[in-house]
Amino acid sequence: MRTVYLNGEYLPETEARVSIFDRGFLMADGVYEVTSVLDGKLIDFDGHAARLQRSLGELDMTNPLTRDELLAIHRELVSRNGIDEGMIYLQITRGAPGDRDFVFPDPDETKPTVVLFTQNKPGLANNPVAKQGLKIISVNDIRWGRRDIKTVQLLYPSMGKMMARKAGADDAWMVEDGYVTEGTSNNAYIVKGNKIITRALSNNILHGITRAAVLRFAREAQMDVEERNFTIEEARDADEAFVTSASAFVMPVVEIDGTKLGDGTPGKVAPRLREIYLDESLKTAI
Repeated sequence: MRTVYLNGEYLPETEARVSIFDRGFLMADGVYEVTSVLDGKLIDFDGHAARLQRSLGELDMTNPLTRDELLAIHRELVSRNGIDEGMIYLQITRGAPGDRDFVFPDPDETKPTVVLFTQNKPGLANNPVAKQGLKIISVNDIRWGRRDIKTVQLLYPSMGKMMARKAGADDAWMVEDGYVTEGTSNNAYIVKGNKIITRALSNNILHGITRAAVLRFAREAQMDVEERNFTIEEARDADEAFVTSASAFVMPVVEIDGTKLGDGTPGKVAPRLREIYLDESLKTAI
């Protein structure tokens, strides 16, 4: 049985309870982060901690924990649950004011709810999907306008994944005003003529922690990177495509809306970037 963290306590997962009046439950009024664990160490922890702070700030929420306190909790959960490869999910909501109201509660009277739990994922780094690649479909992006805030409002991304499953695919890329924004739970990239193309940062996409690291490693490896919008038609005509996320790292895409990219197998760029990312991230894991 897992040990989880809830508001200062380490508890068996069956004993953790959150109020029905919690605004995360009633209003999706909360933010989250997912940090991967490899070899029992945290990948890109400081990037996730910084993005958490930014998300909270954008929603006028106070972070009740310091960076060092968060790190200690993450490490304690890894230890207590014996996680070698897996993930730690962290969620902070505006708390439970005792009744339902659209107006934010007084932060001096209603404390945030803090939840962390582990997910054990043996073989995370050697996921066989990375060798065969993903098949994706395109769907309309109808989410709210602040995708840069990592909120728990994940209904439409969940629907997108189910649309993909119904179509016999693995995932979906979302398209707005003719251009790809991102995947349902990842950032999206295409490769054309050895150039990596991905949408630039804005309020329209999540500022991926893995994205930032992968682009940095790509540039250090003398790969050409262009941050600009691209269409789904351009993606179908690409030499390669891939996605990045904290739990998938770098994952090749081999088919878009039924069109195979190249010969329908992962190309050279995405597997190489995955290898570099895993090697370099393990060096700085804490």
